[in-house]
Amino acid sequence: MAYKTLGKIETFSLTRHGHLFEVPDSSRDYLFVQATNHPFLEEPYRAESYAIAYVKEGSINLQVGLTNHFIEAPALISLSPTMIRSFRKSTEVMKMDIVFFKDSFLLEGQNNLFFLMEYDFFENSEQSVISLAGDLLFKVKTIFELIRISQLSSGNHITVISRSYIMVLIYEMDFYQRNSASCDHNPDQIYPVFARFKKLLAKNYMNERKLDFYASQLNITPKYLSAVIKKHTGKSASEWIGESITLEAKVLLQNLTLTVAQISNQLNFSDQSIFGKFFRVHTGLTPVQYRKHL
Repeated sequence: MAYKTLGKIETFSLTRHGHLFEVPDSSRDYLFVQATNHPFLEEPYRAESYAIAYVKEGSINLQVGLTNHFIEAPALISLSPTMIRSFRKSTEVMKMDIVFFKDSFLLEGQNNLFFLMEYDFFENSEQSVISLAGDLLFKVKTIFELIRISQLSSGNHITVISRSYIMVLIYEMDFYQRNSASCDHNPDQIYPVFARFKKLLAKNYMNERKLDFYASQLNITPKYLSAVIKKHTGKSASEWIGESITLEAKVLLQNLTLTVAQISNQLNFSDQSIFGKFFRVHTGLTPVQYRKHL
């Protein structure tokens, strides 16, 4: 069957973030907001920009990929454009400072175009949230206050100053994550098979749905892989695979310029009906019903 070529898959733009947080000027490649009533976007989505958020008061439920985080202030959240995320309300009180920025903004004048790729915490859902305390809390609080003050200036160097503060913030986060990685309680060190499985899954879930593929890549049997994943997460490897595809399907279905057939093809299903049955098993809705629900 022939399918139309997929157009650009829409993401949550900086302009849309600006409208969401009622910031009048969101035409730049970066955006700073002080949210006192964070909008809770419960449907999964991607964004066109990176985001670093400082949770100052309250708590929030965040899902990044298939990882669920219950976040209590003070905390720091870091997300790359590729990460699928959704938010659910936890408390009435919520205060959060957020800086959104495109890679083109941060990399202007940089010789290293792969700078942001060097920091795993933007892409690793397990490292998306940092609980703040002590010196790190003081530093993060100070940096965000400096970013806020810089936005009030009318000088010619606001962009350069903001970029510098974000760079300092990234370096501080990297220092924390590197120290955390050496801790004996690092999950990726305790459960190496699961860590390797997650990396494989992130790269291949849109093309590979069979457990045999992942087991062969890890040089273990499908039965052993499923048992190990089930033991450490409470879900089988097949459930992880299915949930990854379902999450991607939800994001694609929000783009109304794509037909269900195009999405089925994008997710490597042999035909639309098989995709429809798969989606209904995992969500209780057909793809068309999910769109109506939105």
